Amino acid sequence: MSAKNSSVRSWSVANLSDSALSKPQRLRALESPAAARCRRKFLRFFPQAFRDPTYLHWERNYKWNAHLQWNEVLNFTAYRGLLERRKFSEIASHALKIESRTNLLFSFEKMAIRDALKSGPRSRSFATGLFDFLYGNGRIDARFETWIEVVASLPRKQTRVLTWPVLTVFPFIAAPETHIFLKPNVTRIAAEQYGFDFEYQSRPVWKTYASLLSFAETVRRNLVDLRPRDMIDIQSFIWTLGSDEY
Repeated sequence: MSAKNSSVRSWSVANLSDSALSKPQRLRALESPAAARCRRKFLRFFPQAFRDPTYLHWERNYKWNAHLQWNEVLNFTAYRGLLERRKFSEIASHALKIESRTNLLFSFEKMAIRDALKSGPRSRSFATGLFDFLYGNGRIDARFETWIEVVASLPRKQTRVLTWPVLTVFPFIAAPETHIFLKPNVTRIAAEQYGFDFEYQSRPVWKTYASLLSFAETVRRNLVDLRPRDMIDIQSFIWTLGSDEY
């Protein structure tokens, strides 16, 4: 049963007055039993939640450091300046170098995107397409569909480039306050455990990404008392639920 169903999420508050609870307590009371089990699993590994030293070491710090590195060289002003000077290969090189310091992509995915961006023309489409998605105007769904087309147009040498991890890793590193990283198998397992009806399609489409953002917002609301800072914390929570590592 879906965690989006309000009748499920209100199961524990039937006999409680809102005035008797603090806001975080009221929000926690809206969790489904499945969501509550997921919270307990996360806290077994990280008793201090998103401020736990082990959590910071295992899950958050390297992702946040990648974001800080991105902000140093590919923030809006720097990125636009490189585009104006037609430094497309330099943009691609920066993006690949920053991502390479993380373990977000599998080795074959790292190789696929690196091989795809070896040619100058492909670096140009990647650099301009990513900038438009991150910093452009217009509706996010339209920008996302255009970004899918850009990644789909990149050449494949040994393995396919258009995968959910490759598509979402750079936006996640660049703007973790807005975008989230999608590991399909882990996320599907986590959503099932959470009781969330994740509308997954293996070929990237906006509908699946929108569903993931909805899942992330549901988790954020339920964990508001644990003070998640951004999508890094939400993605790490999802990873803890669905990964074999846990």
